[in-house]
Amino acid sequence: MKYLNPLLYCLSALCLLFSAVSFSAKADPNWDAFVKKYGRYAQKKLKNKGIPGAALSIVNINNADYIHTMGVTKIRNGQKVNKHTRFRLASVSKTFAGSLSAKLANEGLLELDKPVSDYLSDFKNTVYKDDLKVFHLLSHSSGLVPNAYDNLIESRMDYPDIVQKLLTVKPICKPGECYGYQNVMFSLIDDVILQSTHKNYAQWLREAIFDPLKMSDASLGFEAMVEDKNFALPHVRGTKRWYSAKLKKNYYKVGPAAGVNASASDMAIWLKAQLGSYPDVLSLDALAKQTRPYTYTKKERYRRVWKKHVNNAYYGLGWRVYDYAKETLYYHSGWVQGYRSDVVVFPHLNIGFSLIVNAETGVINELTTEFIDRVLEYKRGEKI
Repeated sequence: MKYLNPLLYCLSALCLLFSAVSFSAKADPNWDAFVKKYGRYAQKKLKNKGIPGAALSIVNINNADYIHTMGVTKIRNGQKVNKHTRFRLASVSKTFAGSLSAKLANEGLLELDKPVSDYLSDFKNTVYKDDLKVFHLLSHSSGLVPNAYDNLIESRMDYPDIVQKLLTVKPICKPGECYGYQNVMFSLIDDVILQSTHKNYAQWLREAIFDPLKMSDASLGFEAMVEDKNFALPHVRGTKRWYSAKLKKNYYKVGPAAGVNASASDMAIWLKAQLGSYPDVLSLDALAKQTRPYTYTKKERYRRVWKKHVNNAYYGLGWRVYDYAKETLYYHSGWVQGYRSDVVVFPHLNIGFSLIVNAETGVINELTTEFIDRVLEYKRGEKI
């Protein structure tokens, strides 16, 4: 496996984050025009594709937040999307699990280097024994074949029963030696947190993240998503147009991996938290811990939309870490039936980006890449 020097990386991240929150810079007078221009571009692109609804959040620590909502919650007879409309984040939920785990570890409530079997007795007599550590769950380095038993998430099988089947799967490598993206295994962090703190993941997420950050629309789970009418329904593409679909409960089984709901307003706050604006909630130590490059993710370098620019790619704790055109980015995407989501953090530039749509569309890849390239060109004065 290929790793950066963790100590040097963390020291660098801490220094950069410290400068981000302590350096008092003036607002950029051209920034508002820049993001509004991008917002018009995104809206036109989404409209041309017939996308039902979208929520765009862009933050720059030295400027006002830019929140732009588009379209409707439902293709027929839906209400307009507003900044408090809830969307499913799908796998962007993993960023919350990573941040919360880093926070608990930093506060001495969880040990990332401790064997999972010390927390979950079912692992004691398995092939994992003492080799599988807590950080392996969150960095997709457990050694399992990618997306192990994701098909059972789609079934009626309960999560604990899926885990029992997972324990019988023979790993393709030892923990820490290879990358394999997971949802079932990743979500075991809920059980680990419960055993370590005697409080479950949902409670911690509400009390340690959502409430103190005043993310008033954010929630975990199906019931919270549908508590009132201000949520975006999922949409799938038919032969000629988009159709609204039934909101499925399946991937809510794996809450840490795919169970968070949030609005554009929430995502603006979440981005600023990642940039160090709320050190009482997410300290600089915790932010550095979650973006340590635990796992090398070689295939991410060859994604079609940005393979020319990604030089290195890693996975931290619930976050992807990229060297994109010599700029460090923290990134994650999400995809579950009827929804797509992207989140990007530029830690050295104090900028964050989130886009959520209530449709399964690849146009989000183009829009996110376009924003990254525009930001780097804007900051560097040269075309990427």
